[in-house]
Amino acid sequence: MHAHAADFRSEVRDGDAAALSEALLHDWRRAALTRADRALCAFAETLAREPGRIVEEDLGPLRAAGLDDRSIHDAVQAISYFCYINRVAEGLGVDLEPGM
Repeated sequence: MHAHAADFRSEVRDGDAAALSEALLHDWRRAALTRADRALCAFAETLAREPGRIVEEDLGPLRAAGLDDRSIHDAVQAISYFCYINRVAEGLGVDLEPGM
């Protein structure tokens, strides 16, 4: 999150970007999120921590929050990529860039 905080803050259109970024850094459950973002965070947490546990029913909250199959597919791709690339960086001992 530290590495992407500035990019994230630049994407926040409404509200206090710094406060939202800080809340997400510490506990996404306490952040002021939309229903869809809350569903995405819960799904991302499960996919990142226990990917083998995901079943069809885990997609229900995403669909109930308004995500269609394409959006869910895109979310899975992005979540999985970040999990992958973070493990590559950690496995190689890559240091954050200065200032991160």
